[in-house]
Amino acid sequence: MRASRHSALRRTTAAAGGLVLAAAVAGCNQTTGGGAAGQAFPSDTIEIMVPAGAGGGWDSTARTMQEVVQNEDLVDESVEVFNVEGGGGATGLAQLQEDSGNPHALMMTGLVMLGALELADSEVSLDNTTPIAVLTSEAEAFVVPAKSPFKTINDVIDAYVKDPSSVTFGGGSAGGSDQLVAAELVQEAGGDASEMEYIGYSGGGEAIAGILSGDVEVGVSGISEFTEQIKGGKMRLLAVSTADPVEVNGEQAPTLQDAGYDVDFANWRGIVAAPGLSDEQRDQVVEVIDELHGTDAWKQALADNNWTDFFKTGDEAEKFIKDEAEKTKQIYEELGL
Repeated sequence: MRASRHSALRRTTAAAGGLVLAAAVAGCNQTTGGGAAGQAFPSDTIEIMVPAGAGGGWDSTARTMQEVVQNEDLVDESVEVFNVEGGGGATGLAQLQEDSGNPHALMMTGLVMLGALELADSEVSLDNTTPIAVLTSEAEAFVVPAKSPFKTINDVIDAYVKDPSSVTFGGGSAGGSDQLVAAELVQEAGGDASEMEYIGYSGGGEAIAGILSGDVEVGVSGISEFTEQIKGGKMRLLAVSTADPVEVNGEQAPTLQDAGYDVDFANWRGIVAAPGLSDEQRDQVVEVIDELHGTDAWKQALADNNWTDFFKTGDEAEKFIKDEAEKTKQIYEELGL
């Protein structure tokens, strides 16, 4: 989210084994995709798709949701989280759309997906889903391996302006929020964003490996994805993308604005359901997510991961996602990507 300025399918399943949970939403009618009318939601296993590889922000958010649902006894059915890689989320999105009318089929989404779909001019769209909630926002982090010659973000920009080919950025899927914020920074600094070399990885684990191995000079992703490497001394944090400071490893992280760049940028994540849900079905799913959002366990997870609470549901979430899709398209046009 821009605030101030201007593969083949691979599925891995991690089931919450033996989740025996108390009903949170009883007596709600269900008409399609989840059982006969009069049944409570959920009446079957809730499946949360992560449309990317393991280890990234979507993955950690989905598995945190699964854990909170389990520990807080929010539903009386099991919850599964599984990964579908490919196309910056397009492969998973296409699969979700095949489950039309099924309220138990959910998928993580966010700014990363909007950007990737725009860059690829994809035939699939979030318009053909049922928005449930926007959950969190998070500062993006610019990091380098601990042995990198780059000591500050200004070092990176100086090198890029002199020779764009000397700095390769890497992060999540091509076209997503990681590439967007890097491009916005380069443009703000007077460089040509269209010349930027960027490597998109299918998941957070692959991105971390690529950064540490030196495949890219600068890594970009949500701060929570790099926290352990920063704490362990394997990565150096150069800057975060939000104007508001973020504490990492007990210290306040430098911001892009501190370095003189007028950039205030945050990534956001949310959850959608399959298309074709009735208003009643959508409201049933929203009610479960609303209960999750109200738990102390979720609040603690926000704090532990440096996630900002950015909660919106139903019609508000739908409008926000549509507005963000239009903003993303405009940003790409402005940056010449």
